[in-house]
Amino acid sequence: MRLMQSQPFSVIVRGSALALAVICLLAGSVALAVTDPALKELLRDAMNESPSFADRFEAQVWLTDMATRLGNQVADPEERIYILKQVHREASRVELPPEMVLAVIDIESAFDAYAVSVAGAQGLMQVMPFWLDEIGRPNDRLVDIDTNLRMGCTILRYYYDMENGDWVRALGRYNGSLGSRRYPEKVLERLRSRWFRS
Repeated sequence: MRLMQSQPFSVIVRGSALALAVICLLAGSVALAVTDPALKELLRDAMNESPSFADRFEAQVWLTDMATRLGNQVADPEERIYILKQVHREASRVELPPEMVLAVIDIESAFDAYAVSVAGAQGLMQVMPFWLDEIGRPNDRLVDIDTNLRMGCTILRYYYDMENGDWVRALGRYNGSLGSRRYPEKVLERLRSRWFRS
């Protein structure tokens, strides 16, 4: 799947946000922990959109395939299908391969919607909670599947564009480990071994 390219955005680091970035880097949590105005605007816009599946047949084929791959990692079959539908919707909304998003979730939280990292990242895609304040939605909850996937997919796409389609660098940025290949290689291996649709 060929993703559309866009111009990379500049990153602005401000005062005490640098300390938070170091903590996130060391803890291996999601996202660059500085306030980037362009990413802030994308997240604000994303939280106000609500697209749905466009092709029901394709969605059913994909859901059947991915539900089998997910297996009992999410014990409740209804929750399993719900998560998969939302992943497909949010990944498609930002033109990311849904299987890549599943690989990120698999590594980040092992599909635990209530996961919290030592750095405070929350939910399926381990999004940092400061983003809620930054986009003016402090009452939203990152353990909410819809909110977490909307923000996580928007952030991942932003870093993919920033890195001109380089998944290793984009995943490193997402995890706060840019420069190290350990996290990106884990995600890419999980994509190849578990989520790649043949």
